[in-house]
Amino acid sequence: MPRVLASRLKWTDMDFERKVIRVQPQKHGTPRELKLSDQLIGMIRRLPRKGERVFMANVKTLRSNFAQQRKRMSRKLNNPRLEQIHFHTLRHWRATMEYHRTKSILHVQQLLGHRNIKSTIIYTHLVNFEADSFISRVSKNAKGARALVEAGFEYVCITPEGWTLFRKPK
Repeated sequence: MPRVLASRLKWTDMDFERKVIRVQPQKHGTPRELKLSDQLIGMIRRLPRKGERVFMANVKTLRSNFAQQRKRMSRKLNNPRLEQIHFHTLRHWRATMEYHRTKSILHVQQLLGHRNIKSTIIYTHLVNFEADSFISRVSKNAKGARALVEAGFEYVCITPEGWTLFRKPK
């Protein structure tokens, strides 16, 4: 059974000033830094510092607590599909959403800490995002097009009138 990454986090892995956490993968992955939100930093700072590890529970206890909470939510929301969610499900979901957002498999590879791109491809699932809604913008010149790209819009096409169409997800 692979160890849950959170169970190995040490207080020395936290850099509250830079708002990052240093993650050392258990296998042969690449070490990386992940950004922390102010809200998460606040929650972590409120945890008791009883040892070198942030979470004192062992992996078995963490998994058991997760399973109990998942079951409770499944009953409360009357949604049995919630019981199919596991820690790794969340990792797959994040990789898929990040790939959809950036269209960069190399970015997702770095995010997951993989050395081999083949490992990353396993995590990014093909999801039909055709029903997504977009914000559209038109540019009549290069300066406007540049501003739209810098704001996160992606190029769509050039109209017969010579205007450039851009879009980004809502």
